Amino acid sequence: MTGQEKPVAILLSTYNGARFLPQQLDSLTAQTHRAWTILWRDDGSSDGTVALMRGFGATLGPGRFQDLCDGRHLHILGSFLRLLDIAHAGPAELFAFSDQDDVWLPGKLARGAAALAAVPADVPALYCARQTLVDASLRRLGESPKLHRPPGFPAALAQNIATGCTIMLNRAAAGLVLASTRPEGESHDWWCYLVVSAAGGRVIADHEPALLYRQHRANTIGAPQNHWRRFLAAVRRGPRPFIAGLRANVASLRARPDLLSPEARRQLEVIASALDGGPRCRLSALRLPGFRRQTLSETIIFYLWFLMG
Repeated sequence: MTGQEKPVAILLSTYNGARFLPQQLDSLTAQTHRAWTILWRDDGSSDGTVALMRGFGATLGPGRFQDLCDGRHLHILGSFLRLLDIAHAGPAELFAFSDQDDVWLPGKLARGAAALAAVPADVPALYCARQTLVDASLRRLGESPKLHRPPGFPAALAQNIATGCTIMLNRAAAGLVLASTRPEGESHDWWCYLVVSAAGGRVIADHEPALLYRQHRANTIGAPQNHWRRFLAAVRRGPRPFIAGLRANVASLRARPDLLSPEARRQLEVIASALDGGPRCRLSALRLPGFRRQTLSETIIFYLWFLMG
């Protein structure tokens, strides 16, 4: 570690991940940014994950690994936010979510830390990056799509652009997320993006891949290789789950107006009224600047769903 590096808490939640964990753990220890501590909890594995992780923790130096297993099954959002809560009470200044089956590029933490260092400490900031998509054997499939529009709010209500395994938060953003009222069933990455952007915080999107994002059958979410596949996946899912999620996110954000920027509060009231109103109200909400998805095809689907839902 160097005195100039900000301490990073790597938040690792596992569930039956023994098959791929060794490569991910090797990539964490190979980071060029050395000021890190791993906080780990398991969410109910039945394979060799727990033994593997405890064996790995024993190889690290003192203070570099915290075993936070408590036997509870909290699912993705609950597990990661439990880790974030404990880490935020400690000395870490930056917080990085880690999946169990990826491979981080050596400069991942360093790039995220450098990007967040440019933001004043009292401004909530979230860093995220593109990914190199690989199969289960780490054979290259392509790269995650580039952003066509800048991230922000209310675009965050229409689409998530922050992939959880790439996200890093500063202390102000972590505190904001922990203070928020979280909806049931939302992913930790989308919720972090929503809260930070709605608060008027900084969302930094790195256009270079930061890790190898493994795509396999056990993926909880996974990533499409291009916007067209993402569009088709959205069409197959249909409007009902999206509109239900949108309503839940709007209600949860409105539950803590003190955490939001004045502009976000105004926009949320417009959107909430539209969701409870008729076509005219919904058309009015769709005129909000930035209330759209990344591409035209995705935005058309979003508009149709919003008008129908």
